[in-house]
Amino acid sequence: MRIHLIAMGGAVMHNLALALQKNGHLVTGSDDEIYNPAKDRLEKAGLIPDKFGWFPSKITKDLDFVILGMHAKSDNPELQKAIELGVQVYSFPEFIYQHSKEKKRIVVAGSHGKTTTTSMIMHVLRHVGLQFDYLVGAQLEGFETMVQLSDAPLMVIEGDEYLSSPVDRRPKFLHYRPHLLVVTGVAWDHINVFPTYQEYCNQFALLLENLATGALVYYYQHDKDLADIVRHCKSNINAVPYKEFEAINKAGQILVNTGGSTWHELQIFGNHNLANLAAAQKICLELGVSEDQFWEAAKTFSGASKRLQKLVSGIDFSAWLDFAHAPSKAKATVLAVKQLNPERKLIACLELHTFSSLNKAFLPLYAGTLDTAEIACVFFSPHTLEMKGMPAIDPSEIKLAFGLPSLQVFTERTDLECFLSEQDLENANLLLMSSGNFGGMDIPTFVKELAHK
Repeated sequence: MRIHLIAMGGAVMHNLALALQKNGHLVTGSDDEIYNPAKDRLEKAGLIPDKFGWFPSKITKDLDFVILGMHAKSDNPELQKAIELGVQVYSFPEFIYQHSKEKKRIVVAGSHGKTTTTSMIMHVLRHVGLQFDYLVGAQLEGFETMVQLSDAPLMVIEGDEYLSSPVDRRPKFLHYRPHLLVVTGVAWDHINVFPTYQEYCNQFALLLENLATGALVYYYQHDKDLADIVRHCKSNINAVPYKEFEAINKAGQILVNTGGSTWHELQIFGNHNLANLAAAQKICLELGVSEDQFWEAAKTFSGASKRLQKLVSGIDFSAWLDFAHAPSKAKATVLAVKQLNPERKLIACLELHTFSSLNKAFLPLYAGTLDTAEIACVFFSPHTLEMKGMPAIDPSEIKLAFGLPSLQVFTERTDLECFLSEQDLENANLLLMSSGNFGGMDIPTFVKELAHK
């Protein structure tokens, strides 16, 4: 088939382009800018556009369909040309459903833990040799792309609650109609789309009320708001609660006991990850994986990219990188690292990079998120505010919102790097949290230099 991708440079969109090409389709695409790693990967595959920009001439009647990425605008000239010619246009979640509608669909939704839980399920299924397609929001060790499309009978999908496309303002997860669903929890995010917490919660209610007949839902039982959504759901759904595995921390090594004298040694840590693992187990057992197979695979799972990704591991200094940006994610991640090595000083740095995190009405939700750290830093870029068309923020407003008088606030990458370089890192842990890159910081290189100073 001939397929054109509008706004093909996004994380999922460029992986989708690669997966479609691998399946033998003739793939073209456009974008007004493409950054690495997408740029290099598309270039290597011969898919990079000759010129950046939007070119209606690329849209012709002989296209089988167009896939529209979220980065495009609703008045995109290529989109308008496709509509004019009557060419089928899918958002990428619509396309994923079309591809998987004859498969058994496993969807992981929730405000936090989606990528990690999805990754855990994929890791176990691959370990036991089950064939499956997938869509996941991070690059995983052992998986070439973030999207795989084949004739496998299963598809594992990370179900995002953000908008489907510029012309389809429904959450992506409403398209997938899962047979097996995990909901990890709800915590307000995407304030630019869901201006109230109730409106945000309503999306998860819609997800539950529009499930496929006979669908099975696993939900985190200690999330009160999520439990309320499940309880008040108008549909008669088959909902099963789960909770985190109990574990012990033995000199920084996490051990889980599920009965008897057998202890399972894990590479992951933190209560949130133990909950993610419990959800993954529920799904895997439902798919026919045995308990023994699950734990054999689980002990080799080291995490997804930028999800408590260990950058440096030393006798008296370690460093992690995490995608945490929303308040609930940041708080859970800081607590997890502190609990892993309670005797070590924790230096926690959070970048405010998303629309929600830079919104003055949303900032107070960060109160207490960094309190567990001995040294807490927040970084934000005034340029990012300008690019998003948002009002300037004074560092004093950040300190007030976080409720932490000792908070260090930085607006220049070099100032943050200088501050971290001056810290005593003996018997210390460093945690960097961002959905961006701290204003262009070469994070792996910088952290390694810190470790060897």
